[in-house]
Amino acid sequence: MGGVEEIHRWTVKMSTPGVLAVVTFFSMIPGGVLSDMRCTQGLEAQHFAQGSTHLHRRLKRDWIWKQLFVPEEDPTPRVIGQLKSDYDQGEYSIKYILSGEGAGDVFEIDEYSGEIRTLKKLDREEKAFYVLQAQAINRRSNEPEEPQSEFIIQVQDINDNVPQFQNEPYVSSIPEMCPTGTRVAQVTATDADDPMFGNNAKLIYSILQGEPYFSVEPKTGIILTSWPHMDREAREQYLVVVQVKDMLGLSGGYSSSTTVTVSLTDVNDNGPTFQHHMYTFAIPENAAMGTTVGRIMAEDGDIGINARMTYTLNDDLEESSTFIIKTDPVTQEGVVLLAQPLDYETKRRFVMAAEAVNDHIDTRFLTLDDFRDRTTLKIVVEDVDEPPVFLSQVYWWKVPENAAVGTVLGSVSARDTDTVGNPIRYSLDKRSDTTKDFNIDPKNGTITVARTLDRETTNWHNVTVEAKETVQNHLSSFLVVFIKVLDINDNVPRLARDYQPYICEGTQAGEIIQVLSAVDPDDPVEGHHFYFSMVPANHINPNFTIRDNQDNTASIVARRSTFTRKDRTQYLLPVVMTDSGSPALSRTSTLTISVCSCQPAGHCPTGGVEALALSMGVSLQTLLGLLFCLVTLTVLSIIMLKVRRHRRKQQEGHDVEVKELELPETVSSKVLYYGESVDGGVDLDFGHSVVPLRHHPHRRRERRLWRDDVRASIRMSLRESHLIGPEDDVFRQFILDRLAEADQDPHVPPFDCLKIYANEGSETPTGSLSSLASSTFEIEPEQPVCNPRPYLVRLTPWYGGGEEDTIF
Repeated sequence: MGGVEEIHRWTVKMSTPGVLAVVTFFSMIPGGVLSDMRCTQGLEAQHFAQGSTHLHRRLKRDWIWKQLFVPEEDPTPRVIGQLKSDYDQGEYSIKYILSGEGAGDVFEIDEYSGEIRTLKKLDREEKAFYVLQAQAINRRSNEPEEPQSEFIIQVQDINDNVPQFQNEPYVSSIPEMCPTGTRVAQVTATDADDPMFGNNAKLIYSILQGEPYFSVEPKTGIILTSWPHMDREAREQYLVVVQVKDMLGLSGGYSSSTTVTVSLTDVNDNGPTFQHHMYTFAIPENAAMGTTVGRIMAEDGDIGINARMTYTLNDDLEESSTFIIKTDPVTQEGVVLLAQPLDYETKRRFVMAAEAVNDHIDTRFLTLDDFRDRTTLKIVVEDVDEPPVFLSQVYWWKVPENAAVGTVLGSVSARDTDTVGNPIRYSLDKRSDTTKDFNIDPKNGTITVARTLDRETTNWHNVTVEAKETVQNHLSSFLVVFIKVLDINDNVPRLARDYQPYICEGTQAGEIIQVLSAVDPDDPVEGHHFYFSMVPANHINPNFTIRDNQDNTASIVARRSTFTRKDRTQYLLPVVMTDSGSPALSRTSTLTISVCSCQPAGHCPTGGVEALALSMGVSLQTLLGLLFCLVTLTVLSIIMLKVRRHRRKQQEGHDVEVKELELPETVSSKVLYYGESVDGGVDLDFGHSVVPLRHHPHRRRERRLWRDDVRASIRMSLRESHLIGPEDDVFRQFILDRLAEADQDPHVPPFDCLKIYANEGSETPTGSLSSLASSTFEIEPEQPVCNPRPYLVRLTPWYGGGEEDTIF
């Protein structure tokens, strides 16, 4: 069995990828054939029985098979080998079993002969070898005759794969003018075939397109330049086609190709060059500074940073300082700009030299002089009819505010700079002098005062002067003249505000009552200084004095301590204010000092209110009482209005309910009369028709007078009812009085008819006012009938009275 273990170890070594890369043919050399295990055991037992001390060693038993090898892509099933045990004597007593990778699917074994067959074609690129296990089992005892053995079936490679380029597409760049042999790029192709078996995966590279500029190394695929001084300006891009073949390029192999895009990067091997020796431009003389005169261009075959250039104007020709030139960063053009104003009458032509120089210079290809070029610029100034020009750009004058009308402030002057020299006429812009304070002489431009000036109204005047040509195109120019109005002392001082000083009853002599300050619209150079004093008189004021604080303020000081409101409520104090102008101006203002009952801290609680009350001869308590009465009346009026609106809404709802009441058909067109029956009851008669009331002039006049008295009484009662409420005894007595009057007079509402009684109902808060339920009513001989539309008078606003019923 030691030999079997060695074979096993050898098989494991062959299973590694490094060893399996080579297709091997192997076979097992059969060892000595021994008898079966049962005979061996019998001999050993016999030797022990004979007492022999020498034991026979077990001889090695091995498998017997053919080589295991199968080519890929072979679709025909075939026998690739055979397994055979030394116990197999051809009696089919041994059963061979195959297990492992591909057993039963890719490979199968004949259990009697041990031949191994393929079931389908194999692909080495998919799987290069298979590891299987074989076992021989005795059919009678079902016991293994041999230990399980492992072996490998290898797949032989054939050239069935096309080489493929990796990392496509290939793009590369090299600088122009590079030397021969410069590396451009490297292309790489792979072949899925076995590189260790024959030439199936041996690749070789070649150039199909790109010669003679490029070449490729056959084995490495490195592309090199093979043409010197390739110029980007002549050709910027090349397409190189590289082919790869397997089988070392022999016939019968596969091939593929790829394209490499090679771009030449720019180097500064070209200098700027002007296409013209002279550039001519024209510009009007009134062109503004910064105007573009023209553009020049020095062509450079390079691109990018190598084509950048700087343009300059040389001073060796005529006055190039009038113009400047800048480089356009996008187009690399030289932009000529106007730097100073032009005057056709002074200079009509400019000639200068322009130079272009590369910013980045590479002396490997050109000399320093090759990176610059020069040309000539000629600029012609065109004549333009220009407006007049003022001799001075700023006019600034001063004038006192008391200057007399006609005072000359100064003169402005302008001229026509054109060769014609047109005359000029001057005028003032009305929009800048709306008040017409100044005049100007149209011929010589002299400005004078037209009306009296007032510094306190306007201290600066900005007057616009127009100078216009009188002939040709009538062009005009404008200029602002600044006029400052100087101050003079022409305003008297006045108090800074409306002072309302007061003095408390407990004020002591020497206390300050009020601090005064003054203002003056004037604006003296040294600033304001005001003086305060009393009015000169023959006698001294015994109550107050004025103390000047020397800081443009003054204090009113009490001179005694006996101020009371009973003696006097107000004092008048004249104050004289004088400014420091030349001449000095003064004003006298009279202050009203009120006596006030102040709080302990000296503060008057009502301020000017109490002083006003005292001046009117009315006490503060009276004013407060009147104010309280006004507020109370306002609140009561608002409450009455709210109550009246509420009762009106209730009455409207009640009228709607009455309209919905329906009477029997026998009652709808009849008047309901009532009277006492024989048994003391009340008889209702529905049989009589409605009879209109008879007209009685004297009684109607009496009823009108009686109604006026009742309304007057109602109004008087309303005044009290709004204050006492419906639960008061007075209110109840008022209702009883009205009921008694209604019982005694049948000609006033409520009328005794069924409709009115139904409208009143029995659920009203005041009860029914109808005499149907009154026991004091006596039937007169002439019983009045019910008016179908009686005149109703609402008694109080508590039950929805109208507006005319509540006026008193």
